[in-house]
Amino acid sequence: MIAWSVEAALQSGCFDRVVVSTDSREIAGIADQYGAEVPFIRPSNLSGDLTGTLPVMAHAVNALIDLEQDAKAMVCCIYATAPFVRSIDIARGYEMLVNSDGDFAFSVTTYPYPIQRSLRMTPGGRVEMFWPEYFQTRSQDLEEAWHDAGQFYWGRAEAWAQQRPIFSPQSLPVLLQRYRVQDIDSEEDWVRAEYMFRALNAQPDAR
Repeated sequence: MIAWSVEAALQSGCFDRVVVSTDSREIAGIADQYGAEVPFIRPSNLSGDLTGTLPVMAHAVNALIDLEQDAKAMVCCIYATAPFVRSIDIARGYEMLVNSDGDFAFSVTTYPYPIQRSLRMTPGGRVEMFWPEYFQTRSQDLEEAWHDAGQFYWGRAEAWAQQRPIFSPQSLPVLLQRYRVQDIDSEEDWVRAEYMFRALNAQPDAR
């Protein structure tokens, strides 16, 4: 799966280097096979399931860039679990960040249903609204909400190195259609991605 992300990065024409950060020799070999570099193996303290994106990227940036000489460098984190990432969107995010004074530019998409009318399950096995005040509000009258699409995150090198927050007013949204977004964290996500992949391949104009 990581090959899709590596190939999209290479095809975008945005990068001097495409580097894979991993603690796995097997994944390092696959990355090398598809044209990426693996100049270091990620340390074990940054390789657990609970490790966040910011410390991993800070490690990668500090391992690769002399910030004193190149503090304006742009670095993009592309998730390996984003099989629908496109080179054109990566390039669009780069242009947005370069032409701004922001710290980050990252992919977002809309929720398919108003989050203001979302429900929670109670300990007693019933349901209740997170925001009961919106029960009588029509869906079309509620403000549209967006979420992280989990594909890519452009950032200035110093912003990564300092682990500045990505979800902040200093970030720009790169808007994607919902039908081209599927992060893969579970088996259900994988099954949905397979259906989406077949559908998109049957409609080349939609890709």
